[in-house]
Amino acid sequence: MNRDSFFAKQDTVVLLAGLIKRLGALLNRQGQVIADGLQRRQEGKLRLLREGRLQPPSMTDWSEYLVDLGQRSLLFWDTLRQRGDNSLDYARAGYPLLLKFDYEVLLDGQDLPRPVNYSLLHILPAEDLMIDDHHPPVIVVDPRGGQGAGIGGFKQDSIIGESLRAGHPTYFVGFSHAPARGQTLADIAHAEARFIELVAQRHPGSGKPIIIGNCQAGWAIMGLAATRPELPGLVVINGAPLSYWAGVSGSNPMRYVGGLFGGAWMTRLGSDLGNGRFDGTWLVSNFEALDPATNLWNKYYNLFANIDSEAPRFLDFERWWGSPTLHNSEEIETIVDDLFIGNRLVGGDPGQRHVDLRRIEAPVVVFCSDGDNITPPQQALNWIADIYPSDLALRDAGRTIVYLKHTSIGHLGIFTSSQVTRREHRQLIDAFAVITALPPGLYELIIDGEETLDGEESYQVHFEHRQIADILAHDRDGKEDEREFALVDRISRLNSSLYDCCVRPWLSRAINEPTAEALRKAHPFQMSQAVWSSLNPALWWLPAASTAARENRYRVHPQNPLFQWQTLFSLQVEDALDTYRDIRDAIHEACFHGAYGWLAAMMGEKAPKRENEHALQQDRDLSERLQEALPAGGRIEAILRIFLLLGQAAGAHGKASIDRFAEHLRDLFGPSGSLDPVALRETARLQSLLVFAHPAESLRTLPLLLPDDASRKQALELALRSEPMLAHAEGRLGECWRELHAVLGQPLAEPAIRPRQDDEPLPVDNTQTLPATDEVSQAGAWNSLPDAGETAVAPTPCADITSLEPPLAETAPARKSARSKAAARPQAASKAAKTSAEILSGPWKPGRRRTTKPRQEDRPE
Repeated sequence: MNRDSFFAKQDTVVLLAGLIKRLGALLNRQGQVIADGLQRRQEGKLRLLREGRLQPPSMTDWSEYLVDLGQRSLLFWDTLRQRGDNSLDYARAGYPLLLKFDYEVLLDGQDLPRPVNYSLLHILPAEDLMIDDHHPPVIVVDPRGGQGAGIGGFKQDSIIGESLRAGHPTYFVGFSHAPARGQTLADIAHAEARFIELVAQRHPGSGKPIIIGNCQAGWAIMGLAATRPELPGLVVINGAPLSYWAGVSGSNPMRYVGGLFGGAWMTRLGSDLGNGRFDGTWLVSNFEALDPATNLWNKYYNLFANIDSEAPRFLDFERWWGSPTLHNSEEIETIVDDLFIGNRLVGGDPGQRHVDLRRIEAPVVVFCSDGDNITPPQQALNWIADIYPSDLALRDAGRTIVYLKHTSIGHLGIFTSSQVTRREHRQLIDAFAVITALPPGLYELIIDGEETLDGEESYQVHFEHRQIADILAHDRDGKEDEREFALVDRISRLNSSLYDCCVRPWLSRAINEPTAEALRKAHPFQMSQAVWSSLNPALWWLPAASTAARENRYRVHPQNPLFQWQTLFSLQVEDALDTYRDIRDAIHEACFHGAYGWLAAMMGEKAPKRENEHALQQDRDLSERLQEALPAGGRIEAILRIFLLLGQAAGAHGKASIDRFAEHLRDLFGPSGSLDPVALRETARLQSLLVFAHPAESLRTLPLLLPDDASRKQALELALRSEPMLAHAEGRLGECWRELHAVLGQPLAEPAIRPRQDDEPLPVDNTQTLPATDEVSQAGAWNSLPDAGETAVAPTPCADITSLEPPLAETAPARKSARSKAAARPQAASKAAKTSAEILSGPWKPGRRRTTKPRQEDRPE
């Protein structure tokens, strides 16, 4: 045995020992999850008994309940019959788009050079809604994940409805039932890019469009924003998976399905059985199987228990959910191979990645939920840590990322829940202008709700600073389990190659379109609707019987004891299905890690590691170069640095404060026209990096940027005018405010107390709600600067801002003196400018914004 063989066997033994330890911990965790679930469900049932709600019924209770039960049963069965009829009628009508809003078709994807089944629609507002043409247009992209089209607007309480309410010109990218022959993901990307360009042309003075993508549409528009970064002004993704291997042991069972079935070969089988088209019914039925209690029981029991009010909502949802769409084999195979199994959007084999998300220039908003079993927070957020190894790297790249987390809502609820729409989506849409104004960094959007005197909900929004470590803290397994998923990718490619070689050649020729259509209709999901419809002659009596029951409806009293026993029975069924789900998921996860973990250990596979040391070295190099810029600059740099220092001390920024300061800063800098906006953008970004990397030095070197008392006083007055409550701030913010005065040698001024505005929220904690200073100062400038097509230039120090606003201007003699001093030091100013330019053009450039004109090779093919 040679030396290499000996150490290889030693590594295998170590890996097997680690696997055994991990499996033991996994089994303990799964057992705890199952035990906790059983205890929680048992407590729910015992609560009915402790509260005295389970009482023996009388004969009168029985007679009343049985009449009501019979009528509800007839109405329930008839509603299911209507669902089946609606699905059949919907198919006969050609699967029209299900939207609750009037619209006009602006561009049909079938008319493009590379036809697709997507279209751009202009949503027509109702007569009582006012649209502000100065607001940036909003484009809602519908997800094509198997279900029917229209999830973004199939009811009034939807993303489209909230966008219209906020006054945004609103557009919708929808799709038809069947794709164009040969349609690929690249063709769809070309079409969506053309749609965005058309919307931008219709609103030339409103800013770049805001793109909202749900689920599948989320990762699609992220890829488009990376290949065409000049198109969007803001990207919002709701429940969209981007890091497909991420998750937490003991939950998130969806990520194990590909490995348990041996990879993506079954996708090819489904496409061949569909004559080159994959039936989305399989995706819908797999989703329902994830949570059998909700989809197989609670959905129907809720309809049965509330049949008098729930039927219309149930039928609306089922018309959309019960009409799955088709995918071309080229589309679904690329999705499964490269994303779900290969994880090539942000992870997997770096040599096979086709998209670099680091090229996205627009701010990105991520909405996820802890209750989402399709896209858990780890899959929605871990891409940030995968492409930005440190907080300094994220800020240096000039990227702004905001995430919003719900505590419990499920995957579909993120897009369809009326409560989520009125709370999360409404506040998010109202905060669009503020989000585009935030400087580079990672933030969490927090929505605080409070009860008003009239009983309605009132919400306040603020943004809290977050770090990459906060993202990684939600993924307790780290990258330890990624070696198994990498092995799944390799085995999947092998199995797919065997299928393409041995099965596809003859099976694809054996299936024609009539056979494929017959197989689609024979799917249990479709059969259940067809059997329970008017096509079934055994149901000839049901419409008349249900009509009679509705006309003679007798509703039993809600306090009838048998209602509580009915609730107990439903809980028993729900708990049994939940327990089955927990045990099934535990078995699947144990089998996955046992099989692929053993194979990985025998093959010597090791878990990938994040390049922390390399990232730390890059941060150190950048920090050293940034020190050279600390004394460079003039009043503009000093004002921005003061705001950034105050914002760092505040830690969180209220939406109202950011709005107020952004407006003030636009009034201050915008009208003068004396400042180069691109230079101002770069100056703000550089000062942000300085404050983040060297906060203490940034404070100490402020006097070098403001050499005279007049300029120092003016800078502090500007900050105080933006947020008068600074004079009374406490905690870290108050300490920072006093330190600024001490460093600049200025006495603390007592500002005039201004009355609180009616729409201004009451301060809760000065350390969190005070001002949008750092970010806000940059915010106004950020929001008012041109976005596309301009090459960034190095920041140049400005020695005079007396022309910015009359109240802040110096007296005539002082202004003349300042200009004389500036003219007397041209060489010093040139030297400072050169210093900043040299820093920005160092060996590792600290986030210079690239020209956003797309290169030819960046466009999707």
